[in-house]
Amino acid sequence: MTIDKQLGMRISYLRKQAGWSQEELSFRSAINKNYLSDLERGRRNPSLKILERLARAFSLNLATLLKGLESFDE
Repeated sequence: MTIDKQLGMRISYLRKQAGWSQEELSFRSAINKNYLSDLERGRRNPSLKILERLARAFSLNLATLLKGLESFDE
């Protein structure tokens, strides 16, 4: 599985654990809802700034946001 898909699954998991819709996470992270949807589907490669916004929205540090992600050959 690609790192993009792993990240998307991680974001989706954290969002659902928080009980938030994509719209709620979009508001809390100041990220466009369509972009967020693409992130969760593994279709976007987010910048460090976007990752920082997501981590803050979840009250996590970047390391915890990215925990468990591994790079594999596609």
